[in-house]
Amino acid sequence: MGHRWHCMVVAFAVAAASSAHGAEEISWNGITLYGAVDLGIAHQSHGTPLSQDWFVGLEYLISKNSNKPVTSIGPNGLSQSKIGLKGKENLVADVDVVFNVEAGFDPQSGNLADALAALQHNNGVPLERQTSAGDSSRAGQLFNGPAYAGFASPTYGTITLGRNNTLLLDDILKYDPMGGSYAFSVIGLSGVVAGMGDTEDARLDASAKYLYAHEGLRAGVLYQPGHTDSSPGKAWQGTIGFDLGTFSLDAVYGHKDDAIAASSLSVAQAATAPPGSLAATISDNTSYTLAASYAAGAWKAFGGYEHIRFENPSHPLAAGIAGLGGYTLGIVNNTAFAHARVLQASWLGLRWRLSDRWDVTGAWYHYDQNSFGATRCSDARAGSCSGTLDAYSMMTDYKLNARWDTYAGVMYSKVADGLASGYLNESTVSPMVGLRFRF
Repeated sequence: MGHRWHCMVVAFAVAAASSAHGAEEISWNGITLYGAVDLGIAHQSHGTPLSQDWFVGLEYLISKNSNKPVTSIGPNGLSQSKIGLKGKENLVADVDVVFNVEAGFDPQSGNLADALAALQHNNGVPLERQTSAGDSSRAGQLFNGPAYAGFASPTYGTITLGRNNTLLLDDILKYDPMGGSYAFSVIGLSGVVAGMGDTEDARLDASAKYLYAHEGLRAGVLYQPGHTDSSPGKAWQGTIGFDLGTFSLDAVYGHKDDAIAASSLSVAQAATAPPGSLAATISDNTSYTLAASYAAGAWKAFGGYEHIRFENPSHPLAAGIAGLGGYTLGIVNNTAFAHARVLQASWLGLRWRLSDRWDVTGAWYHYDQNSFGATRCSDARAGSCSGTLDAYSMMTDYKLNARWDTYAGVMYSKVADGLASGYLNESTVSPMVGLRFRF
């Protein structure tokens, strides 16, 4: 057995050495080891202290608890640090068996990505004393990224079963000008767009995903039956798209029952809720999205729009259920929407490739929320009032070689009216410089 593992290590080392000046992956017998480590230094004009569990580390985007100036080590500014295994083995004719398992982690603490632990850490803590936190589909699982197996064929398409990235998340990674960056992209950091309204649904456990492509046309469906501890409601998405020269367009439509948005317990809630539990808002969400890109010479333009509708759940959830990652939801709100909440997200961006190694990208992101409370309003008296969020970002990325790149950029974000309700501050500037290693 020891000799076998020695041979495997040698084989991986040889594969790595042979690809040091080419491909970034390490492969052996159809199995590929891949990963990334991304770490830098960031400043926030209004920020919160570094989290040891929330994989984003810092709240690069203006948040309710954004408080004093913070300068700190910042993880995962450009992309998620991770390590994963993926495989492809021919089964018959043009049908392959495929699999992928991936663990995201926080490189400054070494912890597995666990957003809900960061929320739990802020239970009962006043806003001005909280650390950085946010909800996510990464909740301390060993494989908190994708974890699936299936079959792939150039003729029949690809079907995978398990924990799948949603079709919307695939679109965000493809059409976000910042590529899903945490430090420079609203739709990369918040997860609201990728999750049809709730970031926990950017990846779906116990789901089936089918993708088909033929001569520039593509389509796909995703289905989650629900009835699991972490995701009791069913979900489905459908997508269709095409490429025409350097122009690409994709549309996605989907629905999720009993979508869960977790949050820390307020000071008042912590006095009555079970210790260590979290609060949650439950809703039935429906969304449609249209996104496109176009390349011309050294320039590439990106744009997208998503319409998300939140309604009270048709099947309310009881307090005390075990949510994602096994965290108990001690306070549950099934009646948050006296009227349907509509959140419209839009974005535009432009990338300029100065050389094969160096590019510069600029982007604008916008959220627009209607008034959905019992009383209509358009100020900051309540989170149910109409409101807006705007963010502007600029970033440059330079590839030192096939595996290392360095980047620098800044994002300015601000909220107004209902989307600013309860915030300590309404805007922040977040510059960052970082270094990333990928294999």
